[in-house]
Amino acid sequence: MTILLRDDAASVATLTMNAPERLNALSDDMLAALHGALDDIAQDTTIHAVVLRGTGKAFCAGHDLKQMQAGRKTGDGGTAYFKDLFARCAAMMQRIQSIPQPVIAQVHGIATAAGCQLVASCDLAIADDETRFGVNGVNIGLFCSTPMVALTRNIHRKAAFEMLTTGRFISAREAQELGLINRSVHSDALSRETAEMAHSIASKLASAVKTGKQAFYAQAQMTTAEAYAYAGDVMVQNMLVADTNEGINAFLEKRNPDWT
Repeated sequence: MTILLRDDAASVATLTMNAPERLNALSDDMLAALHGALDDIAQDTTIHAVVLRGTGKAFCAGHDLKQMQAGRKTGDGGTAYFKDLFARCAAMMQRIQSIPQPVIAQVHGIATAAGCQLVASCDLAIADDETRFGVNGVNIGLFCSTPMVALTRNIHRKAAFEMLTTGRFISAREAQELGLINRSVHSDALSRETAEMAHSIASKLASAVKTGKQAFYAQAQMTTAEAYAYAGDVMVQNMLVADTNEGINAFLEKRNPDWT
């Protein structure tokens, strides 16, 4: 069975995690497949948006605990394996945000621990309104420290800390209110709503979206003054793009742009 499926249509790449018997856990193979696919998509100028989803009952249940436990069977008790595992996971999560194309998580069932981290790392997220989200490692004695990084960059700090320390699951509605997802929809509408968002993004000038995504994450780490100076330079470069000139002229002339 192929652990990660890719389907391209109308400038949108759909990546489907395909390990339903393990609730699409982020095993070594899954991490490698995701990172490899993201690297490929980053170089593919025909793709303007990405949808990430899972097969079976869940979006993603986090790390593969059986595999992690097997990693203990080394002379160092698993220290080197665990360090490498979390580094590889962090690199994959960051790759989501560094590729030019916006990535939309299409979430259903559960998104727990590193699976919740995966949702938080995606640029956008739409969830089935029955989905539950949690960073519940504390329930088995493992504080979700790496998922915490992405989670605290999405939702209020006190809400994140409560989830991390109690292991409490939140509903899709609460996830939307906290800012973890963009919106929740009925299961019958999940694929359609996600596709509509992806195709809306894919219809825009790809170079502008690429520039904007990179700037979005860069300015978030700056002071307000630094961010304005940086964003101003980005706007200048964007204005000098020939297709941007065409887009503005088309708007003023009330016609569709002829982008190259």
